[in-house]
Amino acid sequence: MNAQQAIEYIHSVFWKGSIPGLSRTFTLLEKMGNPQNKLKFVHIAGTNGKGSTAAMTASILRRAGYRTGLYTSPYIYKFHERMQVDGQMITDDELVAITEFVKPLAESMEDTPTEFELVTCIGFEFFKRRGCDIVVLEVGMGGELDSTNVISVPEVAVITNIGLDHTDYLGSTVEEIATTKAGIFKNGGDAVIYRSTPSVEKILETVCDERNVRLKKADFDSLRPISHSLEGQTFDCGEYKALRLPLLGQHQMKNAAVVLAVIETLTQKGWKISRQNIYDGLAAVTWPGRFEVVGRDPLFIIDGGHNPQCIEALVKNIGDYLTGRSVIALSGVLADKDYGEMYVPVMPLVEQFICVTPPNPRRLPAQELAAHLSAAGAKATACEEIADGVKLAVELAGKDGVVLCFGSLYTIGAIKEALEEMG
Repeated sequence: MNAQQAIEYIHSVFWKGSIPGLSRTFTLLEKMGNPQNKLKFVHIAGTNGKGSTAAMTASILRRAGYRTGLYTSPYIYKFHERMQVDGQMITDDELVAITEFVKPLAESMEDTPTEFELVTCIGFEFFKRRGCDIVVLEVGMGGELDSTNVISVPEVAVITNIGLDHTDYLGSTVEEIATTKAGIFKNGGDAVIYRSTPSVEKILETVCDERNVRLKKADFDSLRPISHSLEGQTFDCGEYKALRLPLLGQHQMKNAAVVLAVIETLTQKGWKISRQNIYDGLAAVTWPGRFEVVGRDPLFIIDGGHNPQCIEALVKNIGDYLTGRSVIALSGVLADKDYGEMYVPVMPLVEQFICVTPPNPRRLPAQELAAHLSAAGAKATACEEIADGVKLAVELAGKDGVVLCFGSLYTIGAIKEALEEMG
């Protein structure tokens, strides 16, 4: 087996889709010797901001000298991104060796695992073999029944911003979704939450009370923006003055406040993390596809925004960073997203939409998106190939305009590849 064959095997169970429940993951991990029980975790759930919060947390822990695992999904450019240690992706050799170890065990099960369950178990084995001191573990979807929730009490359980997404699985209201995500809170543990509506916070507080979980809420009140540019932003948060963060947008400041509460909890539990580690870790963080500047001539920005809260943040960023510039939107979307509502706030800010088809089985064809946007009063053109869409968007933007890509994380890899080929 080579790396490509390992990935093809992992993807071969994609047809099973998402089947909530932990029994298959528990069974497979038992056959593997329960690698997850040899690790410590920061467990992160939420609708938006999970990945950014995980990346910031891992960056700080690395600066503190801990061998730090990072488990995220989906990947942007390469499958290997999903599991990293100290910023380095799993190697081909490691992926092959662990997949060959796991494959016969998975196939011996009466109820075989889904793709995400398989990847999660491979991740646990990878982090164990690398001897990680701590793993920052991002939930795939939901919380209570997500396969990452097989771990015992984490060092900290974190819930980031909660909104409406995956409603078919998680519930039709933010309160129902909060209840599902609170499933990562375990008896006697510690939790940190992103500030939310009173009804959502009440649900999280109640679960914490029932399970004797010590709850800390991120300090948004003391956030003070100092400056921002396309290179990053500087802000105060509580006792921390002039923190530097390369990630753009006010929502990333709030995610950083969550991270500071996580680090405070860890230090209270005996982890050795200095103030300098915090400053250095935040300043060095990278997280692709989140209002990321990938080109300057013209200005070319990629954002994975794909639900109402992401779009709200995107609209704010357009106002903060792109005022007075002509914006050409390059966009593709999955058919199961609420694209009818999703594009409405952006339409007044965009001169023209170039529509592409995401490389995903759940894709909405570019022609359908263009027809929808045109019917809603926007100027929209469909391109058959993503590379053609990139070329057209760059031409329309000219030297002084902006190409802004958003709508689906699944388009990002192909867009960046096309941009690089253009030179």
